[in-house]
Order: sequence, then C-alpha cells, then structure tokens
Amino acid sequence: MGVMINGTFHVDDPGPDTSVGGEFQRARSNIRDWITAEGPYTPDPGRYHLYVAWNCPWAHRSLLARTILGLEDFISVSYARPRRTEDGWVYDEIGEYADPALGVRALHEVYAKQLPAYTGRLTVPILWDKDTRRIVSNESADIVRMLAAFGKGPDLYPEPLREEIDAWNALIYATVNNGVYRAGFARTQAAYDTAVAEVFDTLDAIEARLKDCEWLVGDAFSEADLRLFPTLARFDVAYHYAFKCNIRRLTDYPGLWDYARRVFAMPGVAETVRFDIYKQGYFSPSELRNPLGIVPAGPIVDWSL
Repeated sequence: MGVMINGTFHVDDPGPDTSVGGEFQRARSNIRDWITAEGPYTPDPGRYHLYVAWNCPWAHRSLLARTILGLEDFISVSYARPRRTEDGWVYDEIGEYADPALGVRALHEVYAKQLPAYTGRLTVPILWDKDTRRIVSNESADIVRMLAAFGKGPDLYPEPLREEIDAWNALIYATVNNGVYRAGFARTQAAYDTAVAEVFDTLDAIEARLKDCEWLVGDAFSEADLRLFPTLARFDVAYHYAFKCNIRRLTDYPGLWDYARRVFAMPGVAETVRFDIYKQGYFSPSELRNPLGIVPAGPIVDWSL
C-alpha cells in the first residue's frame, strides 16, 4: 500500500508490522488536530471533506457518525476504489470513485500536501479542511468524537456514561475491531490462537450483555455501538472466512444478530454498508491469505429485520 517518508511517497512498504511472536501490530495515527468552536478548525458547514474507503472499518466509523449525526450536507466524501494498488488507495477521474474535493488520483497525493512533511502509513479516514488545505485528523476515533462539535443529532458520548463507554470502546477495539486483524494477519499458530480466542470471548460477553439490554451502554445507541457495528457488518462476509475467525458466525448469536440488524435498520445506516465491496477487498490477492485472489460467491445473509 506504500508509505510516505518526509512527504514523499514510496511504493516499497514492508506491510503490516509484526513483533516478536508473529503478532500483528497496528500503526498509530499521527495527525490529530481537532474541530472546536474556538478554532482554528471551527465547525462550519461545507468546510470539511472525508476521504474513506468502503472496505475499511475505521473509515466506516466516520461514515456512521456523519450519517447518525445528520451531517451529510455538512461534510462531503470521496470513496476510494475497492482494491488498493501499488499506489495505495486510488481514485478514478470520474464516477463513483472520483475525488470531488481535490481531484487526486491516489490518497498519497492528499498526504503530500500536509505540512510539516508527513511520514507514516497512508490510512483512511482522513478529515480534510478545505479552508486551510490541511488534514485535520487521520484518527477515526477522534473524527467520530469531534463531529459532535457541529451540534447536530444525538449525543453519542453523554457525560454520565463516558466511563462505561470508554471501557467498552477499549475492549471492543483490542479484541474485536483489531482482534480480527490480529487473527487474520498472525504469523504463528500461537499468535492466531490467542487473537481468535479473544475475539470470541468478547463476542460471547456481548451476547450475554444483550440479554438484559437493547444497547451496550444506557438506553440509546452510543459511541460504543458505533465502534462495534463496522466489525459486525464485515464478520460473516469476510472475517469468518478470510481471517479464519470461524469458531462461530455472527448469525449464530441470537442476541448479537438481532442487535446488528437493528443498527442496520437505523435511518441511513444501510447506505454506509457495502457487502459486495467487502468481499472484493478482503479476498483481494494476498500471498499469505488468498494467493489466487478468488472472491467467493457467498455467503448470502439477509440483514432485514
């Protein structure tokens, strides 16, 4: 997918980092400014633009927040092509995968505009400021939370519930959101065994939680639910097969499956989901996981309530 070093794009990239023991380690986001009423990034309608990819669950978080908070008319979006090339995430000149904001043909062109010169992995989402022509943030968790500055939609992070939301967020990130990647990118049996066990231990805990409540925290959809849903949307169609997270399917959990479909049925949420593209992305050619790049026909899963 390439890497940026001192503002210059390099095709050669060692790929996902691994540590001793063959365990996958995710790169940290390193552009983390904030939208506030005091500025310099103020919550002005039409000022910001999101660079996302349908495949990416971290980008999906930002799309969900934009939709649930009713910010579709406030923040525009560019969607990368479903599969990365040696240039990383790329865009067409016209059509569904074109970039209406800057007209770039690859994501690294956006990172190249950053000052001081950027060094790091080329990830989505990016929140771009049209006024200063700078990236505000490439950290999905921050983007989700800062969109509250626009003052629209429900409060996804209410003050009385923040400690509990933070606890669920931490668990979900480590063992589910990133857990499926730790399983899928594991380089040793031991690393895989640890990761996949943690994935299903947490899913089991969430299933038990949902026997007594409709949402993870409190009596309304919150940031914890928003963090969980992108992984659930990809689970049976991608992670179960491509990442060997196959102890159980999402549809094998009665409570969790009902919960996932309730989120999917919320206004606008289905429009943030592209099961067909998930399969194209997660079953793209990979020397380790899918050498021939064959995309499976199934599974066919009915997400309607």
